[in-house]
Amino acid sequence: MHAFSARTLQTATPHHTATAATRALAVAAGALMLASCAVGPNFSSPPAPDVAGYTPEKLQSPGTDPGGPRVAKQRFVNGADIPTRWWAAFRSVPLNDLIRLSVERNPSLQSAEAAIKVANFNALAQRGLFFPQVGANYTASRQLVSNAVSGPGNTAQDEYSLHTAQLNISFVPDVWGENIRNVENLDAVTEQAQFQLEAAYLTLSANVVTAAIQEASLRGQIAATERIIKIERDILGILKNQFDAGQAAQVDVLAQEAALAQSEQTLPPLQKQLAIQRDLLTALAGQFSADEILQKFDLALLALPANLPVSLPSTLVTQRPDVRAAEANLHSASALVGVAIAARLPNFVISANPGSTAFNAAQLFTPGTLFYTIAGNATQTVFDGFTLYHKQKAAEAALDQANAQYRQAVITAFQNVADALRSLQADARSVQAAIKAENAAKASVDIIQKQLVLGQVNQVIVLTAQQVYLNAAITRVQAVATRLSDTAALFMALGGGWPTDCPTSDWRTCVFETRVASKT
Repeated sequence: MHAFSARTLQTATPHHTATAATRALAVAAGALMLASCAVGPNFSSPPAPDVAGYTPEKLQSPGTDPGGPRVAKQRFVNGADIPTRWWAAFRSVPLNDLIRLSVERNPSLQSAEAAIKVANFNALAQRGLFFPQVGANYTASRQLVSNAVSGPGNTAQDEYSLHTAQLNISFVPDVWGENIRNVENLDAVTEQAQFQLEAAYLTLSANVVTAAIQEASLRGQIAATERIIKIERDILGILKNQFDAGQAAQVDVLAQEAALAQSEQTLPPLQKQLAIQRDLLTALAGQFSADEILQKFDLALLALPANLPVSLPSTLVTQRPDVRAAEANLHSASALVGVAIAARLPNFVISANPGSTAFNAAQLFTPGTLFYTIAGNATQTVFDGFTLYHKQKAAEAALDQANAQYRQAVITAFQNVADALRSLQADARSVQAAIKAENAAKASVDIIQKQLVLGQVNQVIVLTAQQVYLNAAITRVQAVATRLSDTAALFMALGGGWPTDCPTSDWRTCVFETRVASKT
């Protein structure tokens, strides 16, 4: 590869003179181009990690206790592709609609898209230095020569006009590949911006799914709390009737009233969290909080995905946008080392200055008015206090830093997947245990409530049973929501499903339309 960069020198000319100068300039440039090369390291993508799995032991799908309550099963599918619309696995129309709305309106995606354009235009601008830089200049002046200068008896014209038209042509042959490396750097920055768009898209969709699950969890916790409050009110009514009949002590009534008040006290914080969660979902959809979204979420309407794709470890680094962005950053740092090395080597400049000068504009292109200058220049820094040397060392250190950041990104990616797999393996049994505990607590409350009517149980047992049931009901809701959230976390840890068959300029429409519809 060869490159040209340029600085502006002044020049101008009629057509045939400009052609001659340009030819000479091109010949000189071509001679230097033949010897040009790009100094610095040539980048190659790091190899995939040589690991066989995400966990030390062989991956097992989440299991359940055969003797426990029945819960939905999940199965890991090794080597399967991540669907583009992975959130569709939850089979929730409101969730699909909200993600579509968020992708269309969220400013974070719009910002990431604009960042790609900024980087791309900067890369295109840098490519302009591969070509000669040409400028045009025209100057017209009116001049008067004094008598003292012209002298007595001098018949020369004392007052005259002068017109000069010229072209300014110059370029710097990219002998050491400095501009090649600069373009390589800016192309890598553009690539990094593209992967950052993917990361923003994945983060947004995962945040919407997780926030929707959290809203459903809060609604479930509120409903469970309201059920407990109803039971406690019924028990309070029984105790009041017994107290009126002289069969219960006032202290029992007061204790039940305190227990009811405590349960009622737990509702406002849950309702506040729900309202804040609605604000979060509205903001993710790119809307103001006053324009609250219409979609609402309930745990009963969110299906648990049964088949969970698990990418091969060798392909994870190509699926995770943060890892790919770190690789692009490593590529950029590698190219900048070449730029720093080239800055220490001799710099060559070729310039041409063809033009024409005449006393009036009509004579500019007549014989005898033409001029041109062709020049070559070579410069080399002799001593600069080791400035360029230390800049090269800084670039090399930045390359080491980018390499370490890339390796950390890969390690973090594998950790995220392992964490999600571990969580899902434990979640099934957690849900099973939570359901078992809630069923037992509910059965205990039902029996105690009947015994209370017959006066066969004391108030301490009643209060304890009520509190156990409340805790068990809340825990069961949270366990179900956690399993759904961890499922979404696995999809995110694996890099989601970026629409690789969609053009960058129209990926939003493509995600939701024909070309990816079959994948979901």
